[in-house]
Formats: sequence, structure tokens, C-alpha cells
Amino acid sequence: MQLEAIAIDIGTSRPLVLLNTDDADELGAQPLDRVHIEQDGTATTGIVKRTDELVTRGTAGMTEPLHRIRGPVDVTIAGTPRSVRYVRKKLDDVELQFAEHETIVRDIHDNRLSDVELSAYVSAVYANGLSLEETKHLTETMSEIGQQLTWDRHPIADKHSIGGVAGNCVTPIIVAIVAESGLTMPKTSSRAVTSPAGTADVMEVLCDVEFTTDEITDIVTATNGCLVWGGGVELSPVDDELIRAENPLSIDPKGILIASVLSKKRSVSSTHLVIDIPYGEGAKVESLVAARALADDFKRVGTHLVIDVQCAITHGAEPIGYGIGPTLEARDVLAVLEGGGPEELRLKSLELADMLLEHCGVDASAADIVDSGRALERFRRIVAAQNGDPDVTADDLEPGPEATTVHADRVGIVTRIDNRQLSDLARRTGAPRDSAAGIVIHRAIREEVDVGDPLYTLHAETPAKLTEAETLAERLEPIRVRHKTDALVERR
Repeated sequence: MQLEAIAIDIGTSRPLVLLNTDDADELGAQPLDRVHIEQDGTATTGIVKRTDELVTRGTAGMTEPLHRIRGPVDVTIAGTPRSVRYVRKKLDDVELQFAEHETIVRDIHDNRLSDVELSAYVSAVYANGLSLEETKHLTETMSEIGQQLTWDRHPIADKHSIGGVAGNCVTPIIVAIVAESGLTMPKTSSRAVTSPAGTADVMEVLCDVEFTTDEITDIVTATNGCLVWGGGVELSPVDDELIRAENPLSIDPKGILIASVLSKKRSVSSTHLVIDIPYGEGAKVESLVAARALADDFKRVGTHLVIDVQCAITHGAEPIGYGIGPTLEARDVLAVLEGGGPEELRLKSLELADMLLEHCGVDASAADIVDSGRALERFRRIVAAQNGDPDVTADDLEPGPEATTVHADRVGIVTRIDNRQLSDLARRTGAPRDSAAGIVIHRAIREEVDVGDPLYTLHAETPAKLTEAETLAERLEPIRVRHKTDALVERR
């Protein structure tokens, strides 16, 4: 069928082809069917969306990935990609071979899977898991698609946290320390998946995070490091599609997690990597046994990719910083670099930085680099290179103006701080989309409180978002206070 292709924007990044219902019926195309679009000898594939209103008969609306296609096109029904068959196998808990995972990854990259099919794959991995061999296959194929950053230096240091701990923004501090030591650390980070702020969201408060590979190379050459959004360039781009599918479900399956982390590291040519695996009640990994198993798998897959991986298994039962949300976490980062800030954030940053320095064979003290002010100066250089204000201070960063503080309603001891509940609350305030939204925590576990003492403060950019967060807070208990006798029973 010959149709007139027009560009149309319906707020999606998927390669949809909008067909008028009458044209779709004549073609025999049902919703989510695939069609071949051919023009001047060049063919591509799109996913059908039927409509009575958005396009008229004789036209085909092309969403953003297909916007370049304009004018007369031949549209025919396309077959189902082979990868859909392999997704069904994974749903049936059948182990996939290398070629099958390679086909899935390439079809994801080429936008040949619908949102439903992509979600089915992620759900299948979440429900049935990946074997170690499957994880190696997935990581390798993901890392081979997209651009690569290469360096004439060695070693290339890197760090990653699997997340799940509120306010755990140690990465900018570590990059500043490691870059100041003379090592090269081209840090690409993700935006938030299930948390109120990813490292890229935090850095975007201070400077730009989206750059081309050439621009990243220039930044690293000038400063020894960078803190950029990995999704802004084609570095393991399939990872970004998988994250997009995981986001609405708030899941992060183990096999995809490993592939996500290590494929990004391979794409920037990292040679020495420290992975932070927090565990504890409310964290992404809840037991020490599970944390050790995950660490072993990271090391095995890292060895397969020729990346020297070390894992730090850390306590993750409570937040690390005071702030949760992009601006509030950026404020904590600057406060630590300025010589103050949350003590737990400082200590964890120093511990992981020392571990990475030793891993790379550098005889230097992270504490000395911070205490001397050299880490702050290096951080300012990186911020300036990424088009930010190098003179910004922690005091310059203001949280959302709409605020409510939740107070203790009893005398007692803080026995638990729930990372998941705090993250849910912070997201309800508008974080990370509203960068100034989030939560400030006023108490720590084992701290004694009196009636009326502040526990945490909600910050939002609009009254409506604050009201939503307040409503949720009434149903939750993110900071649990118990009488002393009850607290003793809990600890037993």
C-alpha cells in the first residue's frame, strides 16, 4: 500500500507508524503489528498504532525515530522478529544461547520490539533469572553495540553502586579524589531508575551532563575525570532501553543489573572497577549471603570482559547523607568536599576511594586529598569543564520552597530508617524530575528523640506535590521510633 509519510509527535520515543483505521483494515494491520516502510530502496520497520483521528486516510504518521521519512512510501506487513520467539522461551524459563540473546539485544537496539515485548523480556528475567553464562552473553552483546571511548592511558578507574540506599551520592566525591590523585576516571552515570536521584540527576544541578564522545574526551583530557550521563551518548544504548522498561515496574533484575553496569564500563574502556553493593533491610540486596553471591557474579563476568572488578559489600540499612533528591544530594556532596557535611557520606566516600586507589596501585590517602582542599578544587575544575559554575557552594543550593516537617509523636529511640519508604516519599514530592524536591533527614538509627523532635522534612516545588507527599507520609513510617524497652526487644 502506498501512503504519504508525515512526521507526528505523540510524546513517544518508539518507532510507531500511525495508520488510519480504514487503511489499517485494508492492509490487515492490527495494533502492535510490524510494518515495512520502503522509500527509494531503503527499508525500515515500524510498529502499528491504529487511529481514527490523528491521521487521515492515505497518510502514515511517523513518530520521532522515523521523522526523517517523508513523502510517498510503500507500507507492507512485516513478520514477527525471531527475538519474540526467544522472549517466549525466557518466559518459559528456558536458558537462552549466545545467538538468541544477541538477536534480542540487536532487535531492542533497532526498535523492532514493542513496549509490551520489551517489558515481557524484562519480566521474564525478573521472574526466572539469568544463568551466569546468559549474563555473560547479555553483557557482551550489549557492550558491543554503540560507541566506545578509548584512552591512551592506563589504568582507567571506575566505580559503581548498585543503588537502593537513599542519599548514597558518593560518586562525585570519589571522582574528585581519584582524578586529583592523577588517575583517569571517565565516569558515566545513569539517571534515576527506581530512586529519587541518580548521579547524573545530582550533577545536572551543578553543570551539564550531556556531551558527545569527543566532548567527553576533551573534558577528561583537561581534568582527569568527568561525571556525565551515559544515556547522552551511544554507550551501550540498549541499557537505556532496558532501564526504560524497568522504570514503570520499579524492578532491577540481577542479570540485567550486572549486564547494565559492566556493559557501560566496557564501553568506556574501564580497566579497574570497584562496585559498591549495599545490603540490609530495605536495601536492594537484603542479605549478606545475597550480596556475596552478587559480588562473585560481578567478578566472574568482569573477568570475562577483561575488567578487574573488586566489590565492596557495605551496610545499606539506612541513608548515607542528609538529603534525598538531586539538589539536596548535590548540597551534601559539596558540603563534604568543603570539609563538613554528613559524616557517614564522608566516611563511605573515603573508604571506597581508598579501595579504588589501592586497586589501581596508587599510594595516596583519600582523606589527605579531601582535607587539603585538593578534591574540592578538582571537582570545581570538572564542574567548570562541564559548563557549570565552579564557585557554587553548598549554601547556594536551596531545596523546594514548599515544606513540611514530620515530628516524633513519642519519646524513644530510632530503631529503623526505611530506604524504600523514604525513596517512595521523595519521588512523591516530585524528585528527580523536580530537582529541588526531596527529603531532609534529621535523625539516625539508635538516636534518642523526644516528643516533637523533627524526624524528616519534605520539600516540593509546588503545593500540589507537597500535598501528595503528605498524604503518603500519613500511611508510612519511614523513621520508626520505639520506646526504649520496645527497642531492646526489637534488637533481640
